[in-house]
Amino acid sequence: MGKKRIATKSGEGDSPVREKKSGKNTKRHVDVGSLYVQSTFNNTKVLLTDAKGDALFSSSSGSLGFSGAKKGTPFAAAKVGELVGDKALLYGVKEVNIFVKGIGSGRESSIRAFSGKGIGILSIRDITPVPFNGPKAKKPRRV
Repeated sequence: MGKKRIATKSGEGDSPVREKKSGKNTKRHVDVGSLYVQSTFNNTKVLLTDAKGDALFSSSSGSLGFSGAKKGTPFAAAKVGELVGDKALLYGVKEVNIFVKGIGSGRESSIRAFSGKGIGILSIRDITPVPFNGPKAKKPRRV
C-alpha cells in the first residue's frame, strides 16, 4: 500500500529539496586567475580559470534562465559577471587577467559587474579573431 511517512516537527526528514553544500569549504585557493569572456550577439559566456588554465567556474546568460533575444543583452551579461564574481570570492581570487572574445553587447557590462565585486584587474586583452584575408568575394553581377 505504499510507504508510511512519519511527520517530524523540526523540519528534518524526507524533504525532496536537498540543501547544497556551501562553497566556502572549497579546498582550492587561487590568488591570481584568468577570466575569459565570450560575447556573441546571442549569448555571453564567462569562464574563470586558475593560473595554469584549469577551469574553476563558468556560467552563461542562457544558464541563468534568459532565453531568446534577452540572452544577448548587457543586463544578462551583467548578471553572469556578478555570479562568476561571487564564485571567484569563494575561491579566494584577488586579481584576474581578463581575455575578451567576440563583438557582442555584453563585453563591457560583464567585466564591470565582475570588477564590482572587489576583485582587482591586472590586464584586459582582446583576443577576438580578425580575418586578414577572408573568403573569396562574390563575382560582380552582369546586367
